[in-house]
Amino acid sequence: MIIGRSLWVAGTNTWIITGDNNECVVVDCPPDPQAIVDLITEHNLTPKAIVATHGHVDHTGGIPTVSRNYTNVPVYRHRGDAHYLTDPLGASGMLREALRATGLDLQEPELICDLEDSDTVRGAGILIKAIHTPGHTPGSICLLVTNPDGEMLFSGDHLFRGSIGRTDLPGGSAELLLQSMRDKILPLSDDLRVFPGHGQTTTIGHERTTNPFLRQL
Repeated sequence: MIIGRSLWVAGTNTWIITGDNNECVVVDCPPDPQAIVDLITEHNLTPKAIVATHGHVDHTGGIPTVSRNYTNVPVYRHRGDAHYLTDPLGASGMLREALRATGLDLQEPELICDLEDSDTVRGAGILIKAIHTPGHTPGSICLLVTNPDGEMLFSGDHLFRGSIGRTDLPGGSAELLLQSMRDKILPLSDDLRVFPGHGQTTTIGHERTTNPFLRQL
């Protein structure tokens, strides 16, 4: 089962992938950690891992608080975005300070693991394979996930229904985003379900035929 909730001012999706024995993996934690903890509790789940698709604060701001609610929960991210967990703005830290003023915990999680291209994470009947897709950020990854429900892709801010991730923020590159889309995402199966970082779910086939940014590829 996949449990999703759109949170925070950016409408960022947090995804909870359920596995065996009421265990789960959480993909992205917007800066609304209590809502994520409540969602996990509502379904009587125990997180075994948290994975960040990239480092922007609307996807990682809730990670420290969520991770500290549970024992020995590793946080996985690509090392290309490692600095975002301590400085969400990636520069002056002004946004970090503004968020801290709201009481949000932005200290680095206790257990952090690198997740590089083609690395896999296994547990609770769930297999996660990282696909490094730079462009939105240098360390953006998509997650090819297999669980009892089948195979699916968690695309972060790389691919959306009808659109793609923005590339005008620091570290963004339109050339890299389209290259990684062409080389790593478009070869995937048309019927593969896509769970993006914002907006509605879709499939690779739907985006291949209707998404104006993909049709040019």
